[in-house]
Amino acid sequence: MNADMTVVLADIGGTNTRVALGRGTSVDLTSAKSYRNADYSGIGAVLRRYLAETGARPQGCCVAVAGPVRDSAGRLTNIDWSVDREMLHEATGAETLAVLNDLQAQGHALGLIAPENLTPLLPGQPASPRSARLVVGVGTGMNAAPVYRLGDRTLVPPAEAGHATLGLRSEDELRLFHHVSRLHAGAGIEHFLSGRGFERIWNWLCSEDGVSDEKPAAEIMALMEAGDPRALRAVETFSKLLGRVCGDLALTTLPFGGIFLIGGVARHFGPHLVTHGFADGFRDKGRFSAFMDQFPVHLLTDDYAALTGCACHLSEQVDLID
Repeated sequence: MNADMTVVLADIGGTNTRVALGRGTSVDLTSAKSYRNADYSGIGAVLRRYLAETGARPQGCCVAVAGPVRDSAGRLTNIDWSVDREMLHEATGAETLAVLNDLQAQGHALGLIAPENLTPLLPGQPASPRSARLVVGVGTGMNAAPVYRLGDRTLVPPAEAGHATLGLRSEDELRLFHHVSRLHAGAGIEHFLSGRGFERIWNWLCSEDGVSDEKPAAEIMALMEAGDPRALRAVETFSKLLGRVCGDLALTTLPFGGIFLIGGVARHFGPHLVTHGFADGFRDKGRFSAFMDQFPVHLLTDDYAALTGCACHLSEQVDLID
């Protein structure tokens, strides 16, 4: 890829969009700006504003969206925005264009994450640098994406894993599922493993105790840290379920190169996961329990990983053209 080629990169979340310039696989963090989605009609308007402010004339553009992507077109899950290559070309004038799911973008960045932005949770075992990896996002929603290296290319297939059905192992979990399903027909994994999912687990535990005491996730975590028994049960339930789901995904994709947890909820739970049931849930695979010890698990805390992944993907696209 031409190292002098300027690209514009965007990470579109449910509330804000972060935009920056890049060259090659590098992101210029001094150029990064954040925009409130509610102030704009769509990503095209955000990009036009950014380019007007910076005066940049990019030759490439890649955006990561928090929603499903198919054939280089995506729709945001939590806001009424859509994006495709034609829209990006009209907004930026760039010729090399790409649209990724936000988990795909994170996956493309894994090879460039600094060690200080990775916190080991489970050690795993050494593996080939060509081994598959897995990104699991837990925040406003939940999703996962496998990451494969094919020669000098990275393949990150999109997925909507958060809408799969949660596996249940006990009478308690069945009661939790029925509690959530009464309000959310067809409840999927992210109805339990997300910020709101954590609150639903708390509400279920309150109902089990015959009380009503709805609280936001941050207050529940504060209660747990203060020693509240019910809040501790909520954290343990969430951690064990997350471990089990990550274990299921590990058996599906065999990511011997590691599992990388991302997202705001994953970060807040990070210090508590291993000590409050994640490892037990992860290894709860019967005769395959020992097999699970092969997979390292890390907490990824790089705020700009999605932008880096966009740059990496765009770089590979340009190399293909060249």
